Amino acid sequence: MSDGKSILIVEDEAMIGMMLEDYLDALGYRLHAVAASVDEACAHARDGGFDAALLDCNLQGEKSWPVADILVQKGVPCVFATGGMADDRPTHHADRPTLAKPFTIGAVERALGKILGE
Repeated sequence: MSDGKSILIVEDEAMIGMMLEDYLDALGYRLHAVAASVDEACAHARDGGFDAALLDCNLQGEKSWPVADILVQKGVPCVFATGGMADDRPTHHADRPTLAKPFTIGAVERALGKILGE
């Protein structure tokens, strides 16, 4: 059970962000924020205040690895969302779970449950 845990969504496609928002709501999670750029996501990551993050690997042509680095330093679990194999993760993030697009609510639920130990 999610117990209303707060999730940061890092996604540059508005429609996907809104769909994830709906999934979180249906699954009993709270949305912390939706960040559409690496800079915005890094600011949220530094500020904290959420339990986990869903990170799109590719944001407007930029990789989201700097966001993941901050989250790791702060001990906040994250899942990488990827639309393809081109998103070769750095080796220090290779063990993080991934979520393949297109998402299903079940896949989102399993990925979040896995990183939040639920």
